[in-house]
Amino acid sequence: MKRLCLALIGLMALAGSAAAADLARRAPVPYYPKAPAYLPYNWTGFYIGLNGGGAFGSSAWDSTGSRNISGGLVGGTIGYNYQWGQAVFGVEGDIDWADISGKTTNLCPAGCRTSDTWLSTVRGRLGYAADRFMPFVTGGAAFGDVRASTPGFGTASSTNAGWTLGGGLAGAITQNWTAKVEYLYVDLGKFNCGISCGAGLTTDNVSFKSNILRAGVNYKF
Repeated sequence: MKRLCLALIGLMALAGSAAAADLARRAPVPYYPKAPAYLPYNWTGFYIGLNGGGAFGSSAWDSTGSRNISGGLVGGTIGYNYQWGQAVFGVEGDIDWADISGKTTNLCPAGCRTSDTWLSTVRGRLGYAADRFMPFVTGGAAFGDVRASTPGFGTASSTNAGWTLGGGLAGAITQNWTAKVEYLYVDLGKFNCGISCGAGLTTDNVSFKSNILRAGVNYKF
């Protein structure tokens, strides 16, 4: 009987120790994977794209005064951006087919017309990177094929170099695709059309100034 009591006491002690061990053992902590760190968009890289939009402005001849011009343009873009902090420095070039024109019958009954058939710009850009959005200013050189014509007299043309200045807003759609809207003021200067454009003056100068509103989409490498 004594041995039986000692055995029961021993079993109770072992059971108590096991229960205490179970109570002391903490439940495993569930594992939750860490969310990846968010990285702001980086604008550095080469890009190519397409652009298109509309234009309006004015052209003046010495002999017939000023006339409004308007039309559209579409073409390609290539450029490079380098981001330093939140500043983005870039260079961009584009060449567009254009159909921008206007005419007047002032002192020109047949209708004296100014037109532009292509337009190209080479510009520097300075932007502010607000993550996936970037407002920017831009400016540089502009080139175009300015034509002056009068029915019955002929057409004179000149590839003119001038300047452009403007600004816009770019936005990242995905890691590689971006889009933009921009405004450019373009002044292609003047050229002398002589008597070819029917003005009747050998010193008839033709100017071309245009406001351009366009949008574009680019692929960044």
